[in-house]
Amino acid sequence: MADRLAGKVAIVTGAGSQDDGIGNGRAISVLFAREGARVLLVDRRLPVAEHTARLIAAEGGAAEPFEADVTSEAACRAMVERALGRWGRLDILVNNVGIGIAKRVTEVTLEEWELQMRVNVTSMVLASKHAIPAMLASAGGGAVLNISSIASQKGRGLAPYAASKGAVEALTRAMAADHGREGIRVNAIAPGPAYTPMVAARGMPEAVREARRKSTALGLEGTAWDIAAAAVYLCSDEARWVTGVVLPVDGGVLVN
Repeated sequence: MADRLAGKVAIVTGAGSQDDGIGNGRAISVLFAREGARVLLVDRRLPVAEHTARLIAAEGGAAEPFEADVTSEAACRAMVERALGRWGRLDILVNNVGIGIAKRVTEVTLEEWELQMRVNVTSMVLASKHAIPAMLASAGGGAVLNISSIASQKGRGLAPYAASKGAVEALTRAMAADHGREGIRVNAIAPGPAYTPMVAARGMPEAVREARRKSTALGLEGTAWDIAAAAVYLCSDEARWVTGVVLPVDGGVLVN
């Protein structure tokens, strides 16, 4: 076990994954625990959070699964209260929950649009609303990390999804400005076309997977572990002078 996050308590939303795979939330949770953090594993499906907890326990880490739908304010309040009740403090919030609706604005229904924004943006507002006061009261500061996407910066369709991720990045910068003097850092990661269980579950053909790899400047396929490594840095004290940043972790897709 390392100690870059030793003594810290983190909440990771969307901490499960598809089946036994390693998605962003699961990878972030496992690396946080390896670095010494105690992690509340929040997911609307308790069994997948429990699976993440077992992976962490097998390595000697500390984590607890917690079932919650973070589009509910009551659930966001409850998860913060659980972290405080279990470990007495809160230092880190990772807002990782997100869905993607692949439609143009001429095709999307109002219900789909509102669902996209509620899951991808409102959940972050509600979780942060309750986590930040807890960080200030229990730890005197903290770090919030929002998971965005390069879809917000690279026009490739997916209008509802891209719009929601653009909102996440604007929210990140506004929160960084609002809470910086309180000792709260707020950053975002914008993942590129990493191959994760969520991607695999869509039945991606190998030719498409290879084209995604070739779209990167590095010519390498990314995984959830790449996203998690960046998350450890941004939530650690090594990033004490970093806030309001949207960090692309994309193999160089944006510059290619």
